[in-house]
Amino acid sequence: MTELTITRPDDWHLHLRDGTMLETVLPHTAARFARAIVMPNLVPPVTRLAAAEAYRDRIRSALPADSDFAPLMTLYLTDHTSPKDVTEASQSGVVYGVKLYPAGATTHSDSGVTSIERCHDALASMAESGLPLLVHGESTDPEVDVYDREKRFIESTLAPLADSFPTLRIVFEHVTTADAVQFVASARPGVAATITPQHILCNRNALFEGGLRPHHYCLPVLKAEKHRQAVMEAATGGNPRFFLGTDSAPHLQHLKESACGCAGIYSAHAGIELYAEAFAEAGKLDRLEAFASHHGADFYGLPRNRDRITLVDDPWEVPESFAVGPDQRLVPFRAGETIRWRLAT
Repeated sequence: MTELTITRPDDWHLHLRDGTMLETVLPHTAARFARAIVMPNLVPPVTRLAAAEAYRDRIRSALPADSDFAPLMTLYLTDHTSPKDVTEASQSGVVYGVKLYPAGATTHSDSGVTSIERCHDALASMAESGLPLLVHGESTDPEVDVYDREKRFIESTLAPLADSFPTLRIVFEHVTTADAVQFVASARPGVAATITPQHILCNRNALFEGGLRPHHYCLPVLKAEKHRQAVMEAATGGNPRFFLGTDSAPHLQHLKESACGCAGIYSAHAGIELYAEAFAEAGKLDRLEAFASHHGADFYGLPRNRDRITLVDDPWEVPESFAVGPDQRLVPFRAGETIRWRLAT
């Protein structure tokens, strides 16, 4: 197959940041996707409806003039999120989910949840209203090995949470392990998961190829090959519980190439092309449309997009970096390398 036309996809897990970075990265997403669930971990975080509306307006203002891309906003769950906050959000037509970050789990998660028990009333309101809980599923217990944090979170938090709130709709974001795949596949109705391109294309060896590779560092961290294979099988297997979420997360080059090496991989520049490459390598290109364009919309109760995009088997070289304002750079995933599939223009 040298050409594939599919329903325009959506990105169900995206970081756009704000200001100049937003202006840099948004056109990449808008060229490929019709809608995206926009993560709320700004500084300060987006914790209430008014902040979500203001952020949505900034995103819309940064769009190319001819774009009809639609940002789907989220709130940032804290120990102090109230049922009123949830009710207002669920009735707004602006907010489509509430993001759970365990405090300290990833970038800008310091304001996150310190104990899930403190969120009981907000979670009950979400279950009643149908507003999904979007979960960064990693334990923050310092005694837990970094490669085991997803599995431990399922055992300690996510499985009990799903049982305690049987009508709460849950998206297990960016799953990375066979354990997470099995949990989602066998969970009660109303539980789904997003899958990133890096977690189906790379295993943890990619962090150390030719030296330490900060632009391959994300959270959850890349895992062993057996887990990559399990996540790939979930993505390409046709199960509607699994759908596309790039977790594209831009950081300035000097912040990635530093002592911190901020967690996050920027992939929006090739947000659908990377999945096409992975699905083609697996011999499952015929299943890309359902994964990228149908399953997520169906889970969120939104209509599938009506327009279409075409991907062509025409290798292209990824730029080494993108300009962010007059004097900063952003290094994308696969910088300087070749991606086999290209978005037709």
